[in-house]
Amino acid sequence: VATGPKNVPYIVTHDGRTIRYPDPLVKVNDSVQVDIASGKMKEYIKFDTGNLVMITGGHNLGRVGTITHRERHPGSFDIVHIKDALGHTFATRLSYVFVIGKSNKAMISLPRGKGVKLSIAEERDRRIAAKAQ
Repeated sequence: VATGPKNVPYIVTHDGRTIRYPDPLVKVNDSVQVDIASGKMKEYIKFDTGNLVMITGGHNLGRVGTITHRERHPGSFDIVHIKDALGHTFATRLSYVFVIGKSNKAMISLPRGKGVKLSIAEERDRRIAAKAQ
C-alpha cells in the first residue's frame, strides 16, 4: 500500500489497475477481488499458509495447491513450498505464486485437471484408458 497525492492510500494490482482507499489490512502478494463495473474492491485473500494458490510461471506453470511453507531468503528469491491435491509437494519462487482461494475453496473456476500435474506415465495410462472406452 502506497500513498499518492494528498496522502491518498492506493494499491496497484498485477494487471495495472489502481484501487484508491483499499482495506488497510491488504498487503503485498494478497489477492483482491474487484467489482469490474465500479472498480471497487469487494474482498481480499491473504497470502498465508493453507490458502489455495495457482502457479503463474516457471516449470510448475498452471499447477494448483495449498501453501505449506514460505522460505525467506534476503537478497535472493523467496521460495514457497506447495502441496497439490494428490499430495505431491513442490517449491517455486514467490513471484510465481498467485492466491486464488481460502483453504480449499477456489474463488475462480479451475481447469479440467484441477491444476494437478500428472507424470508422463500417468498421462499415458489415462489416454490409453480413455481410448479403450
